[in-house]
Amino acid sequence: MQVNRKIQFRPDGTLKILQVSDAQDMHIVRPEMIRMLNEIYDTEQPDLVVFTGDNILGNHVDDMPIGSVHPKRSKHFTEKRIRTSLRHILEPLELRDIPFTMTYGNHDDRNALTQREQAEMWKEYSDFFGLNEDETVPCDTFNVPIYSSDGAHIVYNLYLMDSAGVLENGEEYESVQPVSLDWYRRTSEALQAQNGGKPVRSLMFQHIPFPEMAQVFMPCAPGDPGAIRSYAGGYYRLDPKKATGFAYEHAFLPQDHGQLAAVLARGDVDAVVSGHLHLNGFDGIVQGQRVIATPGASFRSYGLPQTRGVRVFNLREDNPSDFETHTITYFELFGTSIETKTRYFFNGDEMETKKNILFGAAAGTALLGAGAAAAAKLLRRKR
Repeated sequence: MQVNRKIQFRPDGTLKILQVSDAQDMHIVRPEMIRMLNEIYDTEQPDLVVFTGDNILGNHVDDMPIGSVHPKRSKHFTEKRIRTSLRHILEPLELRDIPFTMTYGNHDDRNALTQREQAEMWKEYSDFFGLNEDETVPCDTFNVPIYSSDGAHIVYNLYLMDSAGVLENGEEYESVQPVSLDWYRRTSEALQAQNGGKPVRSLMFQHIPFPEMAQVFMPCAPGDPGAIRSYAGGYYRLDPKKATGFAYEHAFLPQDHGQLAAVLARGDVDAVVSGHLHLNGFDGIVQGQRVIATPGASFRSYGLPQTRGVRVFNLREDNPSDFETHTITYFELFGTSIETKTRYFFNGDEMETKKNILFGAAAGTALLGAGAAAAAKLLRRKR
């Protein structure tokens, strides 16, 4: 059962937030992602974990064991598989009594269960908190106030913004919608009023970045260092004057309802933090607004050996806006031993082709060996 949680700075004035984006797995989970998350929970000991969408591979939960076939399933069947998928990523937090919250992504509710129906499953966990109970607003659009170490007053704030999903009419969307932006303006103004007229500084978490984030990239030649072939055509790389970190994926996101303009107008968001593009982990500035991209944690979906991981935010009570943030990737965590590389080989999505070739060659060799042995045995009989 969901309980009322108050997130506050530690007695020493610090706070650690862990962002897990694009966990994106199913009822039969890739174990190496869970191993990675468990290790990070134990080494980092975060005060709060924020899941920023594509928490499960929701549009594939009804698939057959092999392939991406979508047979007709009952709603009960889908619900059972989603519940199991969530248990893989949430039970480790329950066992450690680490508070966690979330927003949805474009893969979560593309199935028979709506966002609010899935939210009821999240609420079954005692360490989960958040969501918006106002049915005129998406349930995953809400805020988390961060209190002082003595719990007396709000020092900082987190916005969780719905940015992707399926409407009741079946229409899919991939951007922060006007209803969520209106809610943000109202909530920001209310927090400011409660704070004696001074804006409450905040981080804004969501799954899909707003379109202007593409401005941290610059056109380049195909052979330039860091060149990325864009989904829209042409080549781009991170502009070193605008961003630091890594980027192996470029996409222009066309839907726009004025999110950047709304955030700039209010002036209370230190950084807009997103996931969705699994291969990116950078920290940049767009039109004066800080933007942060976090790579995907999933081993079932696309990724690279150097990108799969999470992001950490370290805040200080005396100046939370001056936070430190960094990514932790799989090989940074476990090193590059033969054992670690072998584990990755059998879990990483991009290794599927190599595994098929390896196992196909092994099977072929075995068949040839069996065939040669049978032929030799037959010859011996004839003699």
